[in-house]
Amino acid sequence: MRFLLILTLVSAPLTAADEARLALDLKAQAEFDRVDLSGVARLEDAGQCVQSQAAALAVAAPSDAALLHYRKGFCLLAEAATTQRTSDYSAAAGELGKAIEAWPARARKGIVEPVSPGLRVLAAIARLEAAPDAAGLERAQNELASATGAPVCEADVMPAAFCQEVVGKGRDWLGWMALKNGDLREAARDFAGSPGAWADWVDGRQAFAGSRYRVAADRYQAAVGLWESERRESPPNTLQSFAPRPDWAGTLADLGGAQLLAGEHRAAIASLDRAAREDPSRARPLYLRALAKEATGDEAGALSDYNLASRTAFASAQDLASGEAHLYRGILLYRRKEWSRAEEEFSSALNFAIPVALQPDAEAWRHLAAVAGGSCQASVNYLERSLESVSPYFPKAEARAMAGSCTARGRTASDGGSPAN
Repeated sequence: MRFLLILTLVSAPLTAADEARLALDLKAQAEFDRVDLSGVARLEDAGQCVQSQAAALAVAAPSDAALLHYRKGFCLLAEAATTQRTSDYSAAAGELGKAIEAWPARARKGIVEPVSPGLRVLAAIARLEAAPDAAGLERAQNELASATGAPVCEADVMPAAFCQEVVGKGRDWLGWMALKNGDLREAARDFAGSPGAWADWVDGRQAFAGSRYRVAADRYQAAVGLWESERRESPPNTLQSFAPRPDWAGTLADLGGAQLLAGEHRAAIASLDRAAREDPSRARPLYLRALAKEATGDEAGALSDYNLASRTAFASAQDLASGEAHLYRGILLYRRKEWSRAEEEFSSALNFAIPVALQPDAEAWRHLAAVAGGSCQASVNYLERSLESVSPYFPKAEARAMAGSCTARGRTASDGGSPAN
């Protein structure tokens, strides 16, 4: 009798504890399902999900920790997709990382299964959204490449079909990083499995690289149209909120640049107006708009935009050192026929921090200003050589005409005519 009494006294608290833990587990599961199965999780639902997973974690067995950390991290990621706060993405990344760390405790009969590729992809996406440094980007890229290479999705942490969708989002992020690095071939491979705006954008980038500017403008416009629809509509589900997003101001500027080179000057100005409104701190849309206005014969508008581009670049520069700003000011002075001052600005552009992509143009502009200013024989050969590497936005035809005129004057002088400058 005494033994039975002791057994009853010991077992009763254990049963109550188990019942409490079961209740927390059921609540955590229900709150997670509300986020996981919803179209797009409400911020309130995501917050309740996070709290319920935290409560279940406090009393969970080690073998259950990975699952609960995953659910908490997923709900934090859904929350971050709404708030777009870097700190929220960092919290999601940390929680998903804890799920990966706790994974070995799930071992059954001494066998540890590989970490779910879906979990690894979500953790990498959260780190990418948290604005990592160069080392963090490289780490995320390596993790995504590994997780999406030969994924084996098992329905233990997340449904296998959902896991495959997550892996697809991982490939989209790999494509985004390939585009960021200028690797168009790799980007095309990564986006091949998800036709849509990003695939159209890659097609446009490839066409632009091949100097097929009208095709590039068309493909860019198709991508922009799809992205605009996505901006107006809510994502169909929470997972779609985890997809990479375009840099909207940069996207519109690229569209405007392609339209400019395709001869669609009015359309280019409209696109670049939108780009400038989207992010007034960027100088590039203003510079491209100046070129477009120049192409329409609006000289005053072009000069105003060159000036505005220079001032904007200076305002955005650190320590007021901006090679980009000097480049735009130099073009403004060149168009005013102030050759000597323009040449000085182009030299300053090369001496300060200027984007690598703009260096060839700055070099060619410097030689062009020198030739226009009278340093004909000394600079014409440098100008002609520099034209081999300029961007499509540089006025090569104008520069070649200037170089040709310089050469002609030199021949006249050698034949006994007026001396060349």
